[in-house]
Amino acid sequence: MHMDSPKYREDVGKKIKAIREKANLTQAEVAIKAKMNINYFAVIERGEVTTSIEKLQKIADALGVNISKITSF
Repeated sequence: MHMDSPKYREDVGKKIKAIREKANLTQAEVAIKAKMNINYFAVIERGEVTTSIEKLQKIADALGVNISKITSF
């Protein structure tokens, strides 16, 4: 599955949201830990934008998981 495909973006967003909710974190908390704009984080989580692997790594770090938890299917 290509990173630019809508399905990939949606799947990554769903994984991020599930991990975030399991950790009882808000979008704002994760965005702050990842050093990114809260609105941009929300757009990523909704699967509306393709983001860089570097941003996904920052999100994974903020969630305390390996990046493969949010990028592999």
